[in-house]
Amino acid sequence: MNKIKIAIQKSGRLSEQSTELLKESGIALNNGDRRLIAVASNFPLEILYLRDDDIPQYVADNVADIGIVGENIIMEKPFAVNTVLKLGFGKCRLSLAIPRNEEYISSEYFNGKKIATSYPGILKKYLKSKSLNAEIHEISGSVEIAPGIGLADAIFDIVSSGSTLISNGLKEVEVVAKSEAVMITNQNLSKGKIDLLDKLLFRIRSVQTAKINKYILLNAPNHNLKEIIKIIPGMKSPTVMPLAEPGWSSVHSVLKESEFWEIIDKLKDLGAQGILVIPIEKMII
Repeated sequence: MNKIKIAIQKSGRLSEQSTELLKESGIALNNGDRRLIAVASNFPLEILYLRDDDIPQYVADNVADIGIVGENIIMEKPFAVNTVLKLGFGKCRLSLAIPRNEEYISSEYFNGKKIATSYPGILKKYLKSKSLNAEIHEISGSVEIAPGIGLADAIFDIVSSGSTLISNGLKEVEVVAKSEAVMITNQNLSKGKIDLLDKLLFRIRSVQTAKINKYILLNAPNHNLKEIIKIIPGMKSPTVMPLAEPGWSSVHSVLKESEFWEIIDKLKDLGAQGILVIPIEKMII
């Protein structure tokens, strides 16, 4: 029987979110003692828990069939893998930062400067694209302390909230790239494993779609029913049912969370009442 192997980060910022995504996709995992390998009980899936930097190599070498990893890892060292899906979590940016009291006008600031980073490949490409000549110091670990100890004039590193930069007396001045968790695959999957991957991707996309949509129920005056239906058309068409009170109908539909407040204001202007907005657990389209 075919089985697909997925590599995810064993600890750190992507580990819990990757595991949670699999569970939301109906994959039953039993890894309470944090073993390095776990087997799903209800899907032909084996999970390998690895260091994030190792995941692309394991997938490229066919030790794992698929993996979940930050885009920044793929950007830094190109591997022979396919990126099949952006997952919407683990979002961050790769940015240049300088001491807070330094004046910054443009990227020309970095000419002749020493820049500390764990991502020399991405930084080198950026500097070349801007025709900048800077000295790159590749270090691992706490890159943000480099200017404070005199190792570098600036840093290039991952930034999420920016609080680490602030606590180290730095300010973000250039966003070079943006990153999020992605699913990657080996380039030579067998037909059986491609079929399993498609089933897994179907589940994951259903979870993703549900997260960006909401189920909405409301009471609508019949004289504005056509206008209300135009605002919330749903996946195909809203469900409309007459209420016991004459002149009113109950309307059920789906709307994107990003459009929520703008649409709610329009519905209220059209006389909609009793508006309920409910999270969607799964959404099959």
